[in-house]
Amino acid sequence: MADVLTYVLHREGEFNKNSLGAVSEGAARAQETGGQCHAVVVGGDDLTDELCQSLGGYGATKVFRAKGPEGLAQPVIDVMAKVIDENGQGYALFGGGLLGFEIGAGLAARKQAGVTMEVTAVRAEDGKLVAERPILQDSKISVSRYRGELGIIIGRINAFEVRQSDGASADVVDVDVEYSPWSNKAKMVERGEQRGADVDIEGADILVAGGRGLGKPEGFQLAEELAKAFGGNTAVAATRAVVDAGWYPYAAQIGQTGKTVSPKLYLAAGISGAIQHKVGMQSSENIVAINKDANAPIFEFSDLGIVGDLNKILPKLTDAIKAKKGT
Repeated sequence: MADVLTYVLHREGEFNKNSLGAVSEGAARAQETGGQCHAVVVGGDDLTDELCQSLGGYGATKVFRAKGPEGLAQPVIDVMAKVIDENGQGYALFGGGLLGFEIGAGLAARKQAGVTMEVTAVRAEDGKLVAERPILQDSKISVSRYRGELGIIIGRINAFEVRQSDGASADVVDVDVEYSPWSNKAKMVERGEQRGADVDIEGADILVAGGRGLGKPEGFQLAEELAKAFGGNTAVAATRAVVDAGWYPYAAQIGQTGKTVSPKLYLAAGISGAIQHKVGMQSSENIVAINKDANAPIFEFSDLGIVGDLNKILPKLTDAIKAKKGT
């Protein structure tokens, strides 16, 4: 039996989606091993009892709350190390994201624990947790088993599904921590993504994604116009190649080094479908691809493929949607 400890990032009274996914995953796996899922939150007066207790709805039975700078790695490492020392959790589980990577790696160094990053699945085996992560450009799966008293698991972005139930309330335990001298050296100056902070692709129901096939940065206007025609919860996304070229914000990047998405409709315009991009969108419910190259790899896993000039197809598709909606 081993309890699972998670870290939950918050901002302006709301918890981070990937953090909530980690809580849900931790609760499900702890149940399989006969343990419980606990959560750590670090921040100020905005971490009210009610907000912390709400994590019970995602599977946490206990929330350890500490006063400190929120959104920085080192203070969280201090808090989690103390909680583990005093309570003996056998695993620390993190949702995807740079902060989770930094905290998980720092905690592993502090506790001399085994760590696995970019995890896409966790399962119980003989009463212990096993982590799975893709390797070799996601062509194979590596399995990690942990020795010692602590195993650290860091998920890939959106790898863990958020599962919420009504009525459950977590116990809140306040933790007094003497922070390490170096933990408060950094200061949060500004929060948000470096570029494109207003681009929300992870929660979109429809994504119009553009690649090199758009030809130039201005080509994204076609994608944006189509997204606007769809309306509702629709966003524009991009491949790494166009992001690296400066055509579109990094916040919209999908793939192995970007974000993982699973919209109801994924419309790929001018995207070849390399494995690095595929891993970030292959779980989409419906995939429609438009590409002038009939041999593009993306057609191998698309639900509908259109071979042709996207500069002609996208405007016609936009007009058709507007006509259908009467706009």
